Order: sequence, then C-alpha cells, then structure tokens
Amino acid sequence: MRPQRARFLALGTAAILAAGLAAGCSSSSNSSGGSKSPIVIGASLSLTGDFSTDGQAFQKGYNLWVSEVNRHGGILGRQVKLDVLNDNSSPTQVVTNYQKLITVNHVDLTFGPFSTLLTAPASATAHRYGYAFVEGAGGGGLVFAQKLNNVFDVSLPVANELDPFTAWIKSLPASQRPTTAAYPAADDPFASPQVQLTQSNMQAMGIKTAYSKIFPEEESAYKAPADDVAATGAQMVVLGSADVPTVSAFMSAFEQQHYNPKIFIAAAGPDQGASFTSAVGTANAAGMLVPDAWYGGSPNPLSQTMVKAYVAKYGGTASGINADVAEAYSVGEVVDQAVTHNKSLSNSALISYLHSGVTLQSVQGPVRFNALGENLVATAFIFQWQNAKFVQVLPVGATGSVKIIYPKPNWAG
Repeated sequence: MRPQRARFLALGTAAILAAGLAAGCSSSSNSSGGSKSPIVIGASLSLTGDFSTDGQAFQKGYNLWVSEVNRHGGILGRQVKLDVLNDNSSPTQVVTNYQKLITVNHVDLTFGPFSTLLTAPASATAHRYGYAFVEGAGGGGLVFAQKLNNVFDVSLPVANELDPFTAWIKSLPASQRPTTAAYPAADDPFASPQVQLTQSNMQAMGIKTAYSKIFPEEESAYKAPADDVAATGAQMVVLGSADVPTVSAFMSAFEQQHYNPKIFIAAAGPDQGASFTSAVGTANAAGMLVPDAWYGGSPNPLSQTMVKAYVAKYGGTASGINADVAEAYSVGEVVDQAVTHNKSLSNSALISYLHSGVTLQSVQGPVRFNALGENLVATAFIFQWQNAKFVQVLPVGATGSVKIIYPKPNWAG
C-alpha cells in the first residue's frame, strides 16, 4: 500500500480550512462558534511494533495538518487538538484504543490508523458508535468487505496500485519483457492481493512464474524466502511488502547472494523517503520501483505547499518525505472540507456528505467515494529511485513522468 499524506492553496485554501475544522465540536453537536474549547480528534497509531516507521510518519502527517490549521487561527476561533494512542501495531490494541477515545475521552472525530490490518477492526469499532472513519492507509479488501457505511479511504485503492506497472510491461516488445518472475508476499491484506493480481496478469503475457509464496509478516521470517527467490534467478521480482524492513531484508539477502533482478518492484517501502534510504543506502536504492499516488515532487499546488510546511517543521528534503505523511495529511483535508460544508461536527452528517458523490481535493489529488468508501478518482503512479531522487516514471507520457531505468542498476556493494 501507501497514502500518502500543506494542502492549502495559499490564503484561499487556508480560509477553507479555518472555516472547516472550526465547524464542529462533537459527534452530536452543531458548531455555531459558541464554544472555545479545542476540537479533539482521536487516532490510534503504531508508534511502536512492526508498523512503527509508518505509524510515526502518519503522526507527522496528522501533526503537520493540525499545526497548519491552528497557524491560521484554528476553526471558528477554536484550536484543533490530536489525541493519539499507541496501538503497538496490534489489531487487538487498536480496538481498545478507539473504544477509549470514543467512550472515555469523548473525542469529536476519529482519524484512521496505519495499515489495512488495523483499519478493518478499528473501523468496525467506530461504526458501532456511529463515528465517521476517514483513513488513508486502509485500502485493502479486508476493510471494504465489511461493507460499513462509515469508512472512507482517501488514498488509492490497493487493488489498483500496480496497474500502471502491469500496463508498462504489457507495452514492451516481447523481446524486452522479463521471461521469469518471482512473487514473494507478506501475509498482509495490503501486500498479497495486489501481488497475486499482478502475477495473474504477467502469466497471461507468457511470463513464467519462478516463485510464488506468502510468508509470515515477521522480520525473522524474511531471509528464507529472500534466499529462495535469489536461487531462482528470476529476472523480475514483485515483492508484496507493507513496510521498509521487509524490502530491506530482501535487498540485503539478494546482495549477499549476488543476485540482481532486472526489475524489482515492492508494494511498499521504497515510497517511505529517508526511512527507506537510511535503511538500505541511497546508492542501493537506485532502480527500486514502488506504486503510490504521491511523491515529494508532485506538481499539485496543495502538495507543494505541504512539502514546504513539512521541510520547515521537520527538515530534510522533498524526496525524503515518507508518502505516509501525505496520506495522513489528506485525511485531515477531506474531513475539513466536509465539516466546512456541513457547518457541524455531526458524524452522521459527515457520513452522509462523504457519500453524496462530492469531489474533494487533497495533496494526493481528487477524492470521491463510492458506496464502499473507496476513492474512485485516486491517481495511480509508479515511482523509482534515480540518482538519489524519488521520481515518477509511470504511466509513460503522464505529466511529471521521466524515463524509467531498466534494467535496474547493480547493487552498490
């Protein structure tokens, strides 16, 4: 998956945000500007555990959005406050956290956690209490199979993540396509479905499957399948990963085995900016591909404003920004626009408006939800690390796309 994550078009958009978040105070109250208490938004994030890299990036995205809102005076004279609980990357703890946020802490709104694995149970919990659940990293089928009316994923649906990559492979002359491919995938509802679909599409093109297995999503379980893939010598690797450690482990094993596939694309990990390059080395990142709907160099004016605010707040460069930041930031933008329209923080009104077919704007691009809460108009791109920069390469001919490096350069050693 993911995403993904200030979204203000200078003063005009800042005014919308100011009008928006200020528009509500609680799940059942209407905002008329009478209360000066903060608008409290609750979220559970993986600040520790397997998803901690992503969870911490999400926290930055949420915090950045809140700081921009408050920097422009808050909402109707009220500041916005986050109430974040650590779920330790646990599906059980995430349920406990949202129950506490809603029934004990009495937050006004809820934002989603990181990962499909946590979003599914978390959204069901919010549904029981009538809360809208807008999220940016729960695009897997496990979430939408519940058919809950309160779930809204602002990011690219998982099922469509690798579509531009498949189209590119299909566009190549048969003589230039890889002849064999490996499809290792973590047992994760974000990672494995898109890899399995890609495998089916590649096999239809005549590309032979050299390896296809699902492995436990535990760091101790990564090396064995990585070594097995290296032993096949497959020309292409499509890795079902949900985080940096998975990709890093496979890259390290491949380098140790002196195995360098012509194409290496991972479902997630290379999109996480400095978190990725610091783990694998900037030189080794060269040629690595990943799907996503956002990158630091996006020409989207809202994104450019967010990037400027991020660098001012956290430092670094545009290429070093984890895409999770944009995904999280998008959640805030969408909720703000909806609350602004409703002039209320009523969760039932928020759910109704987001199901109305309206198109909203975010740093990731346009957002419009279908009946399941999927973003029907999300953009799909493929990115690659080139010369220490994270650049858009697919679809070919799309605004912002540069020439893809193929085959992938050798490991830097």
